[in-house]
Amino acid sequence: MISSSIHLQITFCLLIFSPLAFSRIRLTNQTLIFPLTTQNIHNTSSTTLLQRRRISSSPSVKIPFTHDVTLTVSLTAGSPPQTIKMVLDTGSELTWLYCKQSSTPTPIFDHAKSSSYIALPCSSPVCTIQTQDLPAPATCDKHANLCHVAVSYVDGSSLDGNLAQETFGIGFLTRPATAFGCMDSSSSATPEDNAETSTGLMGMNRGRLSFINQMGLSKFSYCISGSDSTGVLVLGAASLPPLKYSPLVTKTDRLPYWDRFAYTVQFEGIQVGSKLLPIPKSAFVPDHTGAGQTILDSGTQFTFLLDPVYNALKTEFIEQTKSVLTVDPSYVFQTALDLCFQVGSTKPDFFKIANGSGSHQKYCFTFGNSGLAGFEMFIIGNVHQQDVWMEYDLANAQVGFANDVKCDQPSQLLESRL
Repeated sequence: MISSSIHLQITFCLLIFSPLAFSRIRLTNQTLIFPLTTQNIHNTSSTTLLQRRRISSSPSVKIPFTHDVTLTVSLTAGSPPQTIKMVLDTGSELTWLYCKQSSTPTPIFDHAKSSSYIALPCSSPVCTIQTQDLPAPATCDKHANLCHVAVSYVDGSSLDGNLAQETFGIGFLTRPATAFGCMDSSSSATPEDNAETSTGLMGMNRGRLSFINQMGLSKFSYCISGSDSTGVLVLGAASLPPLKYSPLVTKTDRLPYWDRFAYTVQFEGIQVGSKLLPIPKSAFVPDHTGAGQTILDSGTQFTFLLDPVYNALKTEFIEQTKSVLTVDPSYVFQTALDLCFQVGSTKPDFFKIANGSGSHQKYCFTFGNSGLAGFEMFIIGNVHQQDVWMEYDLANAQVGFANDVKCDQPSQLLESRL
């Protein structure tokens, strides 16, 4: 029997500038290009495994990249260089590496073998001043006189360790004295998170200690294929497809639920098929506490919506697919993805749960309820960034989008413009 398939397009509406006349930016010799490959998505956590110097002139560099639940780039750290793999996370600031082997077989960075490793003392300006951007500012380990850092993510995972500086290598380029967290211990809400093959996380938000800011770059972009295992990450300016820009929403005040250094955009609405959902604009406006912020997060797999918006989308999706899909109300995936289906011969174009077989296979909607996940924001995850060129322009405080791009061919596209 030949299986039939169903595809229903869901469109995000964001506040967009008119396309800029200079949106096709000339490639410079400071651009770094990273080929990206993808792997099949497995039954893993819906979030990440745990959630200014100027580059000298040089030709473009290409480095292997992998993608599973998260985007993972390969580079080096230390002297002599040790190969590491880091999760690319636009939703956080602090870059960190595992530096101590835990009970699970997690790859680590062995700082004891590096001559360029420097553990930062409590009096270091990096510790006392620059960590003030972090959600949890650094503290002093008085016994060892070391700058202590701790991070936690929305999935309940957390890490702690010491702030340090090290030389990071990207191709044949090196970046000395880059600040990062050398993490000794971690905890996870989901045991499978610790089975990840990455050595750490590359924080790419707008904070002072983010990897992109420490590299002295004001722009990066990526394209994730939704059809196969390829894609690309570009650090620096490049000649890209025509982009439309959304201004970043910024606030300087410290609010309980507002991330000041996230890539925040203004959510305007959601369209299912040809129907624009009748959701009031007020549902997308953050309140006085900062709750209701909309962020772009490459480190989160799925997209999460606040309760009123999620329920409107869920109801309309069920209505438009009721003739071909059967809801399974008894199954919830990872707490917050509560719209799953019992699937027979009709194969929907969304997340397949890796358990069951034949008529018992489960497929789940790739949108989750933020409230059930325990946070007060909209998060657009990497699944819904596929086949879209995403450009993060820090200098001009904007994010660029190019839809309907064949992200399985970006390396060839860029090579033709070099």
